[in-house]
Amino acid sequence: MLLNMVRQALLARRFVLLVLFVPASFLLGGENTLTIAGISVTPDPWDKQANLGRIEKYARLAARRGAQLVITPEGFLEGYVANENKNQDLTRKKYEAIVEPLEGPSLQRLRALAKELNIYLAVGFAESRQGSLYNSVAILSPEGKTTLHFSKAHTADDEPFNTHGAAFPVAETPLGRWGALICYDRQLPEPSRILSIKGAQLIIVPAWGAYGDMNTAMMRTRARENSVYVAFVHPKRCMIINPSGKIIAQDQGEHDQIVMAKIRFDDRIGSGPIRHRRPGIYEEILRAR
Repeated sequence: MLLNMVRQALLARRFVLLVLFVPASFLLGGENTLTIAGISVTPDPWDKQANLGRIEKYARLAARRGAQLVITPEGFLEGYVANENKNQDLTRKKYEAIVEPLEGPSLQRLRALAKELNIYLAVGFAESRQGSLYNSVAILSPEGKTTLHFSKAHTADDEPFNTHGAAFPVAETPLGRWGALICYDRQLPEPSRILSIKGAQLIIVPAWGAYGDMNTAMMRTRARENSVYVAFVHPKRCMIINPSGKIIAQDQGEHDQIVMAKIRFDDRIGSGPIRHRRPGIYEEILRAR
């Protein structure tokens, strides 16, 4: 009897160990696919009503083309006015007048839009929360709920009134596991790595800053080194990149447009160099320089 119990325990342990290495696609019920649309469009600064109209226009177009996840650039709702280098007339009073909470009227209108179109809608916006201001992105679900909420964690000291975010959430959805970064967050390797370690299969990157050749190389590297899909969405540049670092869809110039791709969450996710990490020897990275 004791021998049987030991055998059962060993079998159970073996099963647990095997489950730990089951491909993510299996845990999600097969090789899930997702159609992404990046809205590579330039908003008007300080004009939320005009920008809401743009989101509605392009989200409807993208949904008609089959998009399941629609992504705007950084700070699209108010036209990314938080940056003092971009907005010389920026004051705290003026900024506070345009921010709104996650449950604010503009976000409520966009929740209704996501529900109407039966899509996930990722919106960059200036957020007020418990007396502080943030540069945030919210992914709104087809049910009008908040699927993911992330606040920019790194800046180049150019957003004087925003508080830095300090968390990197990953959302589990029927269409895959998603994480988000905002603009400057992409320039450091750690945020993307944290998201991938936590199980993200897709990292969305709403952005406003640099978008040239160096950025293209960096985004391809983030995808390749973490074995994840990356969707970089900027008013003048949009790319969707696969886990091998290959650009599978991109903009056709700097005019307003929608960039779309259908991606597949298969065993390429997490199958690259990230599988050979040795976290036990990386403690030096935590030391302040």
